[in-house]
Amino acid sequence: MLLDTPICDFGWKAPEFMLKDPDGNSFTMSEHLGEKGLLIMFICNHCPYVQRISKRLAQDTQSLLDEGINVLAVMSNDYHRVQSDSPENMKIFASENDFNFPYLVDEDQSVGKAYNAVCTPDFFGFNAAGELQYRGRLDDAKMMDASNRVPELINAMRMIAETGIGPKTQSPSMGCSIKWR
Repeated sequence: MLLDTPICDFGWKAPEFMLKDPDGNSFTMSEHLGEKGLLIMFICNHCPYVQRISKRLAQDTQSLLDEGINVLAVMSNDYHRVQSDSPENMKIFASENDFNFPYLVDEDQSVGKAYNAVCTPDFFGFNAAGELQYRGRLDDAKMMDASNRVPELINAMRMIAETGIGPKTQSPSMGCSIKWR
């Protein structure tokens, strides 16, 4: 089912969480909330939207990481129902797409629910105080040719890193619904 993300709730505070990657390494949200902010994104392996943007996503998030903006990805789908989203397949998907950010398993789906994530991809851009400043899309290319795209996520996260405030005008992300239990 195709869904759009809600409008950004500016100032909403990021709920704390601790999740593990497929290898069992623990990551805590607050430990990654850096002085230039934090991007938390809800993605999965099987979604055609995530698959289509995966290379751009890897490049854009690497740029953010290089600039000191932290990035975490969360997979909240019920992978018992959607086997292609299993932790083992997460490792394969991350490797195939050169993901350089932690890709975390939300086993009980509590993080996805706490963030009110609705689709994959769903992007949450927080400032250094953990206040939501961006809930938009990766870029304006959608699932089409990206050669002349506007990198909206990068632009927003850079603005947040510099000013603590995100762009007032944001376009919702679009993707597959999260597969809840």
